[in-house]
Amino acid sequence: MKYINFDLHQLQAFIAVAERGSFRAAAEQIHLSPPALSRRIEKLESIIGTKLFNRTTREVELTSLGRIFLDRARSAVDDLESAMLGISDIAATRSGRVTVACVPSAALYFLPQVISSFSLKYPALRIRVIDESMNQTLQSVLSGESDFGIGFMSTLMPEIHFEGIHNDPFVIAMRREHPLATRKSVSWSAIAAERLISVARSSGNRQLLDDVLAKAGIQPNFAFEVSHIGTLLGMVEAGLGLAAVPRMALPANHSVVIGLPLKNPTISRSLGLLTRQGLSLRPAAAMFHEHLSVALRRRRPQLEPLPR
Repeated sequence: MKYINFDLHQLQAFIAVAERGSFRAAAEQIHLSPPALSRRIEKLESIIGTKLFNRTTREVELTSLGRIFLDRARSAVDDLESAMLGISDIAATRSGRVTVACVPSAALYFLPQVISSFSLKYPALRIRVIDESMNQTLQSVLSGESDFGIGFMSTLMPEIHFEGIHNDPFVIAMRREHPLATRKSVSWSAIAAERLISVARSSGNRQLLDDVLAKAGIQPNFAFEVSHIGTLLGMVEAGLGLAAVPRMALPANHSVVIGLPLKNPTISRSLGLLTRQGLSLRPAAAMFHEHLSVALRRRRPQLEPLPR
């Protein structure tokens, strides 16, 4: 067996340079002189047998192999820290790293609040968010790029464990002065003549809407189609039309836009946490996973009940 003889300090130096994009800034971060930091990086490159950075007089950027090695190095450092320290020690003294993939509708307003409350408790832990479509969220979890994901599943996958936690109904978003805004709920037939805005057909939310509405014999006429839910809500706010969106995608007490329950048919998605089957989360990821789980369970009582 061939052993690769590099140490933790070299990996930490490499990660610092990669994240800062500067040898000087990285040296300040890890309390090392720039020449000493350069020697560590050069030693690491010599051991691996490839360049990790392209250096110019103005900037430092990762090589293609350097980008691949960065994920491996981060995982190795986090795993080593997890093995050496208990969960409480990591939370109090070291900066563990968590990567979470999340569908945009949950990332828009819900996730920032959760990250904020988590960071108050554990300021040393770093969180990276990959806000992508449902398919990309699944791929990120499957590939190991993300520790876990936040999303919904219409079909079960044997490789993925899905913990459904929150039932997220679709509402119709409109400006507060719209004639329908005084109602307690709105049926799909009531908005048949309205200009509707939708996310793209590749979106998981759109696919769910299309499937349920097709079974109900409803063919909505979408006047506008966008790629991102943030853009969609901006168009609703500008008065360009109405949009069916998951309730979680709307902020509470929006000054301009209101979301009314949709009925006939009522459509909802089961939102939850996604992990790879058989995977044991590292301590930092397990802590954030638990924090998210609690936040999702608490969210339901904050929402007004749907009409029966």
